[in-house]
Amino acid sequence: MTARPAIAPARAGKRALILPGGGMRVAYQAGAIQRLHEEGLRFSYGDGTSGGIMNLGALLSGVEPEDLALRWRRLRPTAFVSPVSLRNYLKFPQLVAFGDFDGITGKIFPHLGIDPEKIRASQGVTAQFNVCNFRRKAVVAIPHTEITLNQMLAGMSLPMFTPAVEEGGETWTDAVWIQDNNLLKSVEAGANELWVIWCIGNTPDWQMGTLNQYVHMIEMSAVAALNGELAAIARLNERIAAGEKPFGHKAPIKVHLIRPDLPIPLDPVYLAGKVSGNALVDQGYMDAARYLGARAEGAIALEEGATATKAPKRGVSFRETMAGRISFDTTNPATGGADRNAVPVVLNATINLRDIAGFVRDPEHRGEMAAHLYSPRLGFIRPATASNFQLFAPSGEPGLTYMTYELGVLLDGKPHWFSGRKHVRRGWPWRMWRETTTLYVTLHEGQDRTGKVVAAGVLRLGLIDFIGLMVTLTARECPGLGAKLGAIGQFIEYFAGSLLRTYLWAGRAR
Repeated sequence: MTARPAIAPARAGKRALILPGGGMRVAYQAGAIQRLHEEGLRFSYGDGTSGGIMNLGALLSGVEPEDLALRWRRLRPTAFVSPVSLRNYLKFPQLVAFGDFDGITGKIFPHLGIDPEKIRASQGVTAQFNVCNFRRKAVVAIPHTEITLNQMLAGMSLPMFTPAVEEGGETWTDAVWIQDNNLLKSVEAGANELWVIWCIGNTPDWQMGTLNQYVHMIEMSAVAALNGELAAIARLNERIAAGEKPFGHKAPIKVHLIRPDLPIPLDPVYLAGKVSGNALVDQGYMDAARYLGARAEGAIALEEGATATKAPKRGVSFRETMAGRISFDTTNPATGGADRNAVPVVLNATINLRDIAGFVRDPEHRGEMAAHLYSPRLGFIRPATASNFQLFAPSGEPGLTYMTYELGVLLDGKPHWFSGRKHVRRGWPWRMWRETTTLYVTLHEGQDRTGKVVAAGVLRLGLIDFIGLMVTLTARECPGLGAKLGAIGQFIEYFAGSLLRTYLWAGRAR
């Protein structure tokens, strides 16, 4: 039975979806794909490498982009872990690999809806999965109409972690060590508008540690190969400008690239629960929304800095969940929160204070927030297209600061601004819990809080959720235990100091 995947256009076009690798962190791609799909983008060409094979495989299996994002949100990353037998470990250092594919084939692929038979039968898109032929030391682009389960597994098989795959008298493994995408293959097939969702970091600073340096090796291979392909496309565009028609192209080839500003946390951080699938999907969605909002007609410059990220600094992150009600019958948060017929809403947010020292110095105390709104009654999860987080930010009124949680969301395809504030007012200590856990919400039409208020309500952080917040508080980009404790200590010092100045000392002064 043949089927047209959701990403394929009704009529053949020249747009390609390029999904490079990034380990389990390709959950980020699912959020970006969802936003591109909502924007109306459809693709006649597809390309998957390494971890990106999972997302391309799911889409070609018939999984809708929104459903794919939801599947990544609900995925337990420990399902990837599948150790080999003790007898094999005893063979160290002649170990075949530290793990096998049982977790991927038995749990991950079924959870993501990946079905090789459906992939081979899918129509409306010309796609390939990139796998390394070890004997030839070459990348082989296997058409989706011919891909097998073993070849998909081989394309995701990083040396040492999972074994190479033997098939057809050849040894196959992950292509990421040669290149992490195959732009030119899509260009040669006819694509002239490439959408790349990039997950691998491109950090300027060499970092210590075995895992970091293993990842640096992947960065060097993947980024260098991408830069080479961008340069090759630039040369093709020069030929097109001169009147030639390479591969039949008459118009310049455009490359769009969605990527994070800072490297995505590595797989062990995801496995340890210090970053969630929710956070990765939400970040990918928001980065795609930002790119769509700011993209130039000419797409990205075809130069080697295209994937460059900022140098990471010592920071912290934590997750926060608040639940309550909002009413579309009032503009007053207190009234909306008290309305038993109001709509239940949950705000799920991951807060990233990327530079804890800079955050403390900043008079506005701004951080980054990847978030989504969940409404079981309305049946949606709406990721943020933009966000604003501030902790003890000045209000302009003496003795009052705000904890601000704001995000842009699309409701019925129209932009809205969810504006939540906790009012932290100088006073007696017994007011501290209520004020620091109560979020007063207004929902506005448009891109910010200046728009018309269409709903209002109250969300609260419960005791269990507060405990969960503290459990997820973790240091980011901190080599060594001392640096981790220092970053967390600096955050706690700022947070506790702000509370003491607001409540305890102010209460005694009264």
